Amino acid sequence: MNEAQRDHFRNILLAWRQELMEEADRTMHHLQDEQANLPDPADRATQEEEFALELRTRDRERKLLKKIEKTLDLVGKDDYGFCEACGVEIGIRRLEARPTAEMCIDCKELAEIKEKQLAG
Repeated sequence: MNEAQRDHFRNILLAWRQELMEEADRTMHHLQDEQANLPDPADRATQEEEFALELRTRDRERKLLKKIEKTLDLVGKDDYGFCEACGVEIGIRRLEARPTAEMCIDCKELAEIKEKQLAG
């Protein structure tokens, strides 16, 4: 992977991280602003369920932020774009689809098959 490609992916990752951080801030303000002591138990339950769903989404995004940080670290060390399992270069098309990909498509498919067999 050349320097221009690394810069391209670094910019994608930085923009993605910024978007997730802004969304987390909006959620925090939304939860603070919308918190009301509703007298109707059904309304209160609906509001609590909406908050729980929003917090679950933010938790998933928090995990994604960790992956983005790890990937940015790899980009900085010039280790980005190589499969953690076999060491082969991950294809550009795969990285475009999933910039935080840690495995080449072959290793990822094999890992998913193994996971299904263990779970099944």
